[in-house]
Amino acid sequence: MIVVMQRGASEKQVADVVKRIETLGLKSHLSQGEEHTIIGVLGQTFPELQDILEGLPAVENVVLVSRPYKLASREFHPLDTIIDIDGVKIGGREVVVMAGPCAVESEQQLLDTARAVKAAGATILRGGAFKPSTSPYSFRGLGEEGLKLLTDVKKQTGMLIITEIMSPRDVDIVARCADILQIGARNMQNFSLLEEVSKTGKPVLLKRGLSATIQEWLLAAEYILAQGNDKLMLCERGIRTFETYTRNTMDLSAIPIIEKVSHLPIIADPSHGTGKWYLVPAMSAAAIAAGADGLLIEVHPTPDTALKDGAQSLSFENFRLLMDQIKPIAQVKGRGIGTCQTGN
Repeated sequence: MIVVMQRGASEKQVADVVKRIETLGLKSHLSQGEEHTIIGVLGQTFPELQDILEGLPAVENVVLVSRPYKLASREFHPLDTIIDIDGVKIGGREVVVMAGPCAVESEQQLLDTARAVKAAGATILRGGAFKPSTSPYSFRGLGEEGLKLLTDVKKQTGMLIITEIMSPRDVDIVARCADILQIGARNMQNFSLLEEVSKTGKPVLLKRGLSATIQEWLLAAEYILAQGNDKLMLCERGIRTFETYTRNTMDLSAIPIIEKVSHLPIIADPSHGTGKWYLVPAMSAAAIAAGADGLLIEVHPTPDTALKDGAQSLSFENFRLLMDQIKPIAQVKGRGIGTCQTGN
């Protein structure tokens, strides 16, 4: 249920509605729009509640939200959410490109990649310090040493950092390093992790689970939003189907669907979405055409020797070519490609 306040409603009138909601044992969530203030009502509602709230001063109307996810829905938040991180805006006019190695392997590997992707036009450096692996014998990241390397390279290049967090016990150390906390597909429904990450107040990127429906994905997003952190973006990274030619099936239809039903920014990960580097440029262009607010792309100095996901990683030259290819697609959509605004 959402309460739409009249245009020009005073702060006291809004506060009175919030107080009334909370005296009924429910929670409230404010969303300030350009013309109206919207108050989300969270909890177990009852039939008489609509009449009670509509009778309060400055309430324009009360709308029942049919979707099981409330805070993530466009009904609750009609305007697009734009996340501003040190001047880099995600969800706005610019398409933001996040690029870098799947796994941090060494300082030189990370620094060379950061400089290359920044020169090509990427805004944010991705790199995994903690890596989930299907096999326990595969490379699982450098851990805290990887976080130190990410911090050092950020100082040298000025690029913002996105890295994955896998366990609630690592929230503090990862949050000290990262500008964006990534929740991987395998942890989409790790609800205790979602809540702990949300409490940091840091921007969060939530990947779609391997076999998750769009509704399940948005309900996972609700766990983060319900803790008061609205700096959330979603990431389509392919889902598991019967097809075996590609690593996953990139669900491009999820991008305009999210744009329709939710206000949250939507990022596309064509690297995991396909698992094959030569498909990444085409899927990147298609994702932007479908309305993606950003791309998450794996880049490595020498993909053939990468410790993780070399088959889906672009070389520096191939990444540069990709960036040239997606610019006209973004322009057709009335958008540009965001560039790094800080650092060397």
